Amino acid sequence: MKLTILGGGGFRVPLVYGALLTDRGEGRVTEVVLHDLDDSRLYAVARVLAEQAATVPDAPTVTATTDLDEALRGADFVFSAIRVGGLEGRADDERVALAEGVLGQETVGAGGIAYGLRTVPVAVDIARRVARLAPDAWVINFTNPAGLVTEAMSRHLGDRVIGICDSPVGLGRRIAKVLGANPREAFIDYVGLNHLGWVRGLRVAGRDELPRLLADPDLLGSFEEGKLFGTDWLQSLGAIPNEYLHYYYFNRETVRAYTEVEKTRGAFLRDQQARFYDEMKRPDTSALTAWDRTRAEREATYMAENRETAGAGERDEDDLSGGYEKVALALMRAIARDERTTLILNVRNQGALSVLDSDAVIEVPCLVDANGAHPVAVAPLPDHATGLVCAVKGVEREVLTAAENGSRTTAVKAFSLHPLVDSVNVARRLVEGYTEVHPGLAYLK
Repeated sequence: MKLTILGGGGFRVPLVYGALLTDRGEGRVTEVVLHDLDDSRLYAVARVLAEQAATVPDAPTVTATTDLDEALRGADFVFSAIRVGGLEGRADDERVALAEGVLGQETVGAGGIAYGLRTVPVAVDIARRVARLAPDAWVINFTNPAGLVTEAMSRHLGDRVIGICDSPVGLGRRIAKVLGANPREAFIDYVGLNHLGWVRGLRVAGRDELPRLLADPDLLGSFEEGKLFGTDWLQSLGAIPNEYLHYYYFNRETVRAYTEVEKTRGAFLRDQQARFYDEMKRPDTSALTAWDRTRAEREATYMAENRETAGAGERDEDDLSGGYEKVALALMRAIARDERTTLILNVRNQGALSVLDSDAVIEVPCLVDANGAHPVAVAPLPDHATGLVCAVKGVEREVLTAAENGSRTTAVKAFSLHPLVDSVNVARRLVEGYTEVHPGLAYLK
């Protein structure tokens, strides 16, 4: 099978290739094509992959190209992990938002809207090319904002595009571990949008173990989300929220923390990865060693400002191993080999969550087989969660309309309606600020 990775010069590509190296079954991926616009980044990542494969017999072949059509032609799976505007763009997203006193995180609030506005037109072009050049391919989308981008692509690819994220996987794994359960044997009742969801139950052998966790303050405070949100708040919710909901529930504190740091997350990653790619230009450098070192630092500092605000301390070592590459591999195996499994994915609603229409992309448990991912019907959310999900989905729809029509007025509306943007005038200034720094938003008129 041929797997094409868009954003193939991206820093996390070795995670995907590493997962592929563990798969020895029939029908596995045997050919990997890396596509990126930057030759030097492709070269750097290809070096890391070569060292990963050095001791693995019959490892998938790797080729690299800057020609998108060539990369897509004949693909069985397309993994999309592009970053329109690069990390410089992410740093600009944060800076412009924080100057207005609002959050600039890449998937939440103003930063997420800006990132979506410049990414959706590119993602739609990719979807159209896939439909023309590889109509039987399955697209696995990891490009952020993952739910929004998946919905944009689904308008051209239908259910053949599936979004993935490692946040629900990590959350479910942590809850299962603290309850002494095997994550592989647990059903995680998780529902929401990407980076906006809640675990409402964790069933093992038909029994929901989550009430036991919520009733025990010591147990509840022993893992990442308990430390981040506080046990009292989790007990009030009666659920365990995705860590990204910290930006909503503790927004004022988080914005202040982000304003006070020496570098925003985007600026930190921009500088860190620039050093890595520069290091890869030296032929005597061990590519895999340098990549491992850089990744460890990256993971250890993930959401550091939020944890500092909550007094949560350092991340546990078990939380530094990622996870999205395992979801991608499990998804490909389930489809290619009809190895039926249940995964939390971003898919079209199809009636699973009654408060949203069928085409709205949501993040829920799905049954996966050779015919794709099928969302499991879920119980209604409580009113507070329903309101937040509907509000953010409404914003996503305005972003899609603005991207389709090139409407600056609709872009202002998208910013204005987001729960974390507190003024229409702020929204207008955000659009002005973002169009000044992002050439990719010149289409907004």
